[in-house]
Amino acid sequence: MTDLLTLEAEVRTDLGKGASRRLRHANKVPAILYGENKESISLTLEHKNVFRAQQEEAFYSQVVTLNIAGKPVECLVKDMQRHPFKQIIMHVDFLRINAKHQVQAHAPIHFLNEDIAAKTGANISHHINEIAITCLPKDLPESIEIDLANLEVGQTLHLSDVTFPAGVTSDDLSKGEDHDLAVVTANAPKTAKAEDDQEAAPAEEAPSAE
Repeated sequence: MTDLLTLEAEVRTDLGKGASRRLRHANKVPAILYGENKESISLTLEHKNVFRAQQEEAFYSQVVTLNIAGKPVECLVKDMQRHPFKQIIMHVDFLRINAKHQVQAHAPIHFLNEDIAAKTGANISHHINEIAITCLPKDLPESIEIDLANLEVGQTLHLSDVTFPAGVTSDDLSKGEDHDLAVVTANAPKTAKAEDDQEAAPAEEAPSAE
């Protein structure tokens, strides 16, 4: 995985839509590197390398190293544009990082023991699949793990119920209780709910004889 998160990049001076189109025809990906109060740099990467790397979940949440003219630069993927129906990466935005500065990223959620929770008959509903986090680059988690083994029918886990790795905080929770998002719910089985609704409904009275 480490090799996949290291990409060779070249500085490009030929800019504009026409230049980007020519790059794509040559199986290259136009990109830009910015951040850390430094000048933005327009880059070119090999499409096959970017396409292979973006198939890894870690590509979107872990530190990516760009080798630019032999100099390694650590960054995060901040945005990636894809072709609407072809398997083509159109453009990538990279954000420079500093080991001493906190970064904002999105960590994917890995739900553990979902099969155990499902054995109770519950229908598991995922409300979100990633969490906005802030931490130092060294503390970036590949994922946030949430154990559903003890999730009970009717129970909803919120961000405040999630155990975050050391050094990692939730961006939403830092905004206050109103941003304590629901993460996952164990809904009651549909059949059981239907039976409960039927029992709760008043019995129809037989028509009286006139």
